[in-house]
Amino acid sequence: MTEALFAGLKVIDCASYVAAPAAATVLADFGAEVIKIEPPGEGDPWRTQYKRPGMPPSEHNHPWLMDDRNKRSLVLDLKAEAGRAVLERLVAQTDIFITNTPLPARERLRIRYEDFAANHPRLIYASLTAYGEVGDEAGKTGFDATAYWARSGLMDEVRTDHLTVPARSVAGMGDRPTAMALYGAIVTALYRREKTGLGGEVRASLMASGMWANAYLIQARLCGTLFPPRPPRTESISATGNIYRTADDRWIMLALSSERQWPLLASLLGKPELATDPRFLTGEDRRVNAVILMGILDQIFPTQPLAEWRARLDAAGLTFGVVGTVAEIVTDPQALAAGILRPLADTGMMTVDSPFTLTGTEKVPVERAPGFGEHAGTILRGAGYSDADIASLRAAGILGGDAGIGG
Repeated sequence: MTEALFAGLKVIDCASYVAAPAAATVLADFGAEVIKIEPPGEGDPWRTQYKRPGMPPSEHNHPWLMDDRNKRSLVLDLKAEAGRAVLERLVAQTDIFITNTPLPARERLRIRYEDFAANHPRLIYASLTAYGEVGDEAGKTGFDATAYWARSGLMDEVRTDHLTVPARSVAGMGDRPTAMALYGAIVTALYRREKTGLGGEVRASLMASGMWANAYLIQARLCGTLFPPRPPRTESISATGNIYRTADDRWIMLALSSERQWPLLASLLGKPELATDPRFLTGEDRRVNAVILMGILDQIFPTQPLAEWRARLDAAGLTFGVVGTVAEIVTDPQALAAGILRPLADTGMMTVDSPFTLTGTEKVPVERAPGFGEHAGTILRGAGYSDADIASLRAAGILGGDAGIGG
């Protein structure tokens, strides 16, 4: 294997939970050396997510192994002056510093961009917040469920119809798209540094990422257009862009993409006469009579199981999607063939790959996520500390975690 793309690139992940650490994970996928700095005590709360009330029992720490693979852990008390001094030395050898620490805490800990910029002009400082860094809510805390999903309008818009309650998000659903926004900002800053020699601060927020995801509807409103509330499925204006239940209680999402696909659909449904029915001849006809056509399709699709409809639709080359389940996607042949699922270290398990590849460049093999403070010794020796120094820092409570000097 040739040298990884980001080999030699040094990153400090001084963040918690998902979005900011996941941006560091993508850098690690391409070979960056990522040090995860965690506070004493329990460290990043994401470590214990899988044990929290409501979580299904698991022998594996699945959130942690996903979002913190290929990193090294250092437990460091940044509230202590000696801990802050260790950080300063590490930053001096670092290319990228990533944090989502709340803004007031950054000021107290002296880990703001301005605390590093003068002494480290090549440093790229990547900042993630919930709602941005100016304005009345700049210091407000938030998660993807609140700042990305709810505040952006997505929670309201994707409910099944306007009469139902807003739709709850899946854990991390907004965090990982936001991680890609932060990753993109970091790589943009790296390109600028190549041209100018200077680093700088990049910023992303959950709210901005959520509004970007909802930009189709938001931009329409900015242009004076307001979409009506989503009607119930059975009152949709599109019968050929809708979901249908099959005989085995699965669902198919139709999304016909051209006029020529309509006769093909009518034929494979065993109802070729629908294609010449005056009510459904053109796209406009089918829109006007969408409720009638949907009623017909609702009678046809439940006559066959998903596998049969899937085979027919694929054979006809029609645009559709199976409404997948998590239980089956983990063995999806296409996900495996495309490398979307990758082997996880030597565990015999798989993990979800970061969502892009670069032709001619391989990602590094996936290594397990680090134990709590596992690499303190290795990291600090690499920064020039002696074993005696490390022992002294540990005795003073500056270092925490499970590893001894040899870690």
